[in-house]
Amino acid sequence: MKKKSFWLISLLLVFSMFLAACNSGNETSGNEKDGDKEEANTGEPVEGGKVTLAVTTAPEGVFEAAYYRSAVDAQILEFTGDEIYQVNDDLEYEPDLATWEISEDKLTYTFKFKEGVKWHNGEELTVEDWQFALETMADPDYDGERFNYVEGIKGAKAKKDGKADSIEGIKVIDDYTIAITFEEMKLNNLENLWSHPMPKKHFEGIAVADLGESEQVRTNPVGLGPFKVKSVKPGEYVELEKFADYYKGEPKLDSVVVKVIDASVANGALQNGEVDIMEVIPNQVEELEKMNHITVEETTGVGYSYIGLRFGHRDQEARTNKDDIDKFKNKDLRHALLYAIDRQAMIDAFLSGKGKVFNTVIPSTFWIAADESELTQYEYNPEKAKELLAGAGYKDVDGDGFVEDPDGEPFSISFGHYAGNATFEGRSQAIIQSWNDIGVKTELATGSLIEFNLYNDMKTEDDEALEAFFGSWSTGSDPDPSGLWANNAEWNFGRWVNEENDKLLNEALSEKAFDKDYRKEVYVEWQKLFNEEIPAIPLWENLDLYGINKRLQGVHINAVGFQTNTHEWYVTE
Repeated sequence: MKKKSFWLISLLLVFSMFLAACNSGNETSGNEKDGDKEEANTGEPVEGGKVTLAVTTAPEGVFEAAYYRSAVDAQILEFTGDEIYQVNDDLEYEPDLATWEISEDKLTYTFKFKEGVKWHNGEELTVEDWQFALETMADPDYDGERFNYVEGIKGAKAKKDGKADSIEGIKVIDDYTIAITFEEMKLNNLENLWSHPMPKKHFEGIAVADLGESEQVRTNPVGLGPFKVKSVKPGEYVELEKFADYYKGEPKLDSVVVKVIDASVANGALQNGEVDIMEVIPNQVEELEKMNHITVEETTGVGYSYIGLRFGHRDQEARTNKDDIDKFKNKDLRHALLYAIDRQAMIDAFLSGKGKVFNTVIPSTFWIAADESELTQYEYNPEKAKELLAGAGYKDVDGDGFVEDPDGEPFSISFGHYAGNATFEGRSQAIIQSWNDIGVKTELATGSLIEFNLYNDMKTEDDEALEAFFGSWSTGSDPDPSGLWANNAEWNFGRWVNEENDKLLNEALSEKAFDKDYRKEVYVEWQKLFNEEIPAIPLWENLDLYGINKRLQGVHINAVGFQTNTHEWYVTE
């Protein structure tokens, strides 16, 4: 799942709170001491071996890329699947399962698949498997969340709306060659195209409406990756075994176990060798760095945290966002809410300093990121926040310490935050207190932190309790923010609609934007718009942090994760 995203990661990396990337495009050394690094590189690979990856949230058990919702399921799919293309350390797209040629009008991409690639069930991969995936996701009965990855293909919307039986823009030429024609020329048509084939024969006879809950997805998955699912114990572990016929070469490890552990015992599990690798949170790092056999990798990357503000609701049938809620329409109010938050203090208190204040929603890793000198910094200033509120007509009319709105009516904010690690309660209360301190009455939605999956459902369904809400995104390798912030983007959970917003986002994907310098200029203008409008409150860029036992070698970390070429992982003891 090199695109990560918006999927899950969109939804689901929110709960992680520690996202990552690469500093230089090379394998990172994190906080290793020189002596430890030398020791880690002297071990000889042993034949076979087992590695344990620890997670603190149980997988949902959805082992098909078109249907997964959980970040943990996504990690499992990284071991069991492969894609049409892969993303390199410079966040560039490179051929993997297929190469491609682009027509002169840049509307048609012709893909040539590798021959001899096998599914875990021994069947050979053909273009029909990819066609099957694309057609499934455009089917009216498809109940997954990734239609946006196929809707740009010519005729995909017609099929989704029940007006066609197949996607017009897909043409199978032979078993290994397929042409995809898009509705319109966009610079990132390739990056936004679904890249995961589905084993057509494996799903034979199953209606699209039943695929997501089928045995073939839940308990008997078939993939293309270096490892395949061997056994599943719900709530405890998923055991993967190597796929000897993997097309890039037989994996060096015999097996990988994805094991669910309690976050409170994570450091102990790393210390006693029960766990070989896991994502860690900032307050674990200091203790882990004292362990001679553990390396802590720390990278900056493509993840950030923000506070969403509710502007409207989504018309799911029309697939459009409607800005029909006025609470946050006043720009000075939005500015005041940002000035009220001491973001650096929150980073220090709740992320052990492992984050960076930022004022847009484009991570600095991306080449399109605006220089901070071009953006308003919104440094912590509660007095300025109060001045902005007063100037906009938000004043304490009845003397209770909280402002009323410009019409003299009571004004308050219901703020939501999902449940998770021990810092989340303090973080949510700090935000609430910041707004109460400037006279904006704020209360925790539902009275408590909300179970994570329920929280995501509430955002998707525009629950009125979430007038403002905490969230995080891992953006994936494509810098284009349209999937999250375009007017009608499904994951634009605040339902912000702005004419200039879409104008700039579309221009950044136009034919003129094939000029890289021009494209950056447009995206910088978009960031200035976001920075001025503040349709959501940017908080900080996150760091990805990993604890890795030095017996495990071959792990390569970059901006989109730690699971590149897992068939090359090996152990030294």
